[in-house]
Amino acid sequence: MTENTNPEKQKNKPLGIAGGLAKLFIHSPLSPLLLVACFALGLLGVAMTPRQEDPQISVPMVDIFVNYKGASANQVSKQVTEPLQRIMSEMSGVDHVYSAAMRDQGMVTVQFEVGQDLENSLVKVYDKLSSNMDKIPPGVDQPLVKPKGVDDVPVVTLTLWSNEHDDSVLRLLALDILQGISTVENASQGFVVGGRSDQLKVEVLPEKLSGYEISIDQIASTIQHANSELGMGKIESNNLSSKVYSGSFLKTVNDVESLIVAVKNDSPVYIRDVAKVTAAPSDASQLVNYYTVPSQLSEGDEEAYSAPAVTVAIAKKKGSNGVKVAEDIIAKVEILKGNLIPDDVHVEITRNYGETAKTKVNGLILKLFIATAIVVVLIWVALNFRWEPALVVMLVIPVVILVTVFYALLTGYTIDRVSLFALIFSIGILVDDAIVVVENIYRRWLIAENTDTDVAIDAVREVGNPTILATLTVIAALLPMGFVRGMMGPYMEPIPALGAFAMLFSVFAAFMFTPWLAMRIK
Repeated sequence: MTENTNPEKQKNKPLGIAGGLAKLFIHSPLSPLLLVACFALGLLGVAMTPRQEDPQISVPMVDIFVNYKGASANQVSKQVTEPLQRIMSEMSGVDHVYSAAMRDQGMVTVQFEVGQDLENSLVKVYDKLSSNMDKIPPGVDQPLVKPKGVDDVPVVTLTLWSNEHDDSVLRLLALDILQGISTVENASQGFVVGGRSDQLKVEVLPEKLSGYEISIDQIASTIQHANSELGMGKIESNNLSSKVYSGSFLKTVNDVESLIVAVKNDSPVYIRDVAKVTAAPSDASQLVNYYTVPSQLSEGDEEAYSAPAVTVAIAKKKGSNGVKVAEDIIAKVEILKGNLIPDDVHVEITRNYGETAKTKVNGLILKLFIATAIVVVLIWVALNFRWEPALVVMLVIPVVILVTVFYALLTGYTIDRVSLFALIFSIGILVDDAIVVVENIYRRWLIAENTDTDVAIDAVREVGNPTILATLTVIAALLPMGFVRGMMGPYMEPIPALGAFAMLFSVFAAFMFTPWLAMRIK
């Protein structure tokens, strides 16, 4: 005990990493600035780090569609999809290649390994297709490539329903709403589900065709050639240049009915002579209906039972904050109500990824601070109800957590259930580092019966190496989790990445900030 309280012997002892940091920061004017800077960076990280319900896992998939008109499913498989499947399998980073063949068309799906970048994978597919175009059989159309990623999942779906309008009107309205939502920052691709699109139907009368000796192909060819607008050149006059076009697109029933199919007995045969043309919604391929539960309706709410409806789905851009994007989309829809959206059309939010992510993330953040508060109370009780040591721990631990969130922002991680679990899991060792240091300083001050700086520095030195070794041991146990392969690897990666950083930074915070705070509130 004499050795521990002798100032001369304390000065001659090697300080090590812990004692050196404590001596450097215990009276340094940079210590409060560094502490405030850590708080500020942490708050910046909390504000800017994207929030998601789950970690963003990159599993790129690319669909390749090919049309082979007139070919059977077996011909499409043998001549198109199977050769294309072999060619796609030659690329690096490919996990699986699937194919499906049907009459007149086929599809090849290329699934890349987990963690592959979607843009780079798409470039590989295009390069491979371009270098093998000479192998495509005659009659096969240019392949259509469509990438698929995790960000294509809608963050918000809006269901439009009405008891006054049919689904064709709702679909037109949904397309206008989708166009308006496209101006929202970080809103990505969207699509409409349900509703029938307007079209002109040409119902051919077989007996009239036979009488005029006209084939269906003639009618189709006539309509196809008439439904065009061609540039015929320019006219220059008085220093002005005007473009000249011939023809126009077909817009009304009368436009189609007035087309001449053929000339029989020196008389023109019109479309209306051999077919019936009507303007009507197309046949339904997708059906959306909306129902309400009477017991859950508020007073004045309109009831719906199998009401016509359509759904608008909107995704977000890669790397954006899902919570913020969802809130901006809903705010934009509220602006459109009463302007673009009439009063007799109701808008219901049937999926809000941002709300569910926000609820779960906020719940975990609350539990994170509850756990910290419980630890602080336990320290207060264990150290003879002294508030000073508890206050030191209460200040140091939030700094470590906030800086870890800022580190997540820099390294591309998001605030989600797994990353917050990593912080909650790490609280034990985070608190342990600060507790060990402040408790030993408190103990040495009681033994020496004074609160000198040298005693505090020696107290930090005394527990420095064991604290470092204990922290590194826990980090070493966590790191293998980061090398898990397959889907679970990227999903669980935030635990070793953020947990290890939080533990490592907690050691330095315990050696830098804890002694400085202890000296200020001793």
